[in-house]
Amino acid sequence: MNEEQILTQEIFINAAIGDDVSILNEIHQKEKNISIYRREIDFIKSEESELENFEIEYSESGNKKDLLNSLDSKLGKILDKDSQLLKDIKECLEIFSTISNAKTFELFLATVNTNMCRRFHIDFNDLRLLCTYSGPGTLWLPDEIVNRKSLIPGNENDDIVLDSSKIQQANTGDILILKGAVYPAEGTKAIVHRSPTIEESGQRRLLLRIDTDEFLKPE
Repeated sequence: MNEEQILTQEIFINAAIGDDVSILNEIHQKEKNISIYRREIDFIKSEESELENFEIEYSESGNKKDLLNSLDSKLGKILDKDSQLLKDIKECLEIFSTISNAKTFELFLATVNTNMCRRFHIDFNDLRLLCTYSGPGTLWLPDEIVNRKSLIPGNENDDIVLDSSKIQQANTGDILILKGAVYPAEGTKAIVHRSPTIEESGQRRLLLRIDTDEFLKPE
């Protein structure tokens, strides 16, 4: 970890940021609500021109084994069987399975050309993995610039963000673990985040999202 990343962690108490995948495990620390593994994704550069021709919308739920099989049988029909992107999605699922210790998941991969969530918000889940393979990454807020009392329907971003100059944005290719509102630890605050604005500019994103879904199921 370089000096700049250490400084970033000191400033943003709620974020664990580093250039080794092990940084993602720090999401379980009480004061952390986002962990970010900063990485380059040059390994899929050779597939970018091919991916630009696809409109991908893939979603599946189940245990890890079921999802891995589905990725091969369904997404494998769209991507080459030796696709580095497909390999990386599987690795992201393995990473998230270990960190979350969940048994079942919801996986979503899609080409996005809309703003999705334009308003800063928290998610009603426990943990979520995000990776933007192409296009601009997710926006998130350091806790010290969040007015949490304004995180209610009807309020706008200007009500929620106390200092817009400190809004943070993940890099393309970064793996993010986000803590949600029902993370099972007393005193935990969910990360406040939103999708980047792309609709007006005509940009596109290729977004991977993996959620745990066990908290939605009755015991």
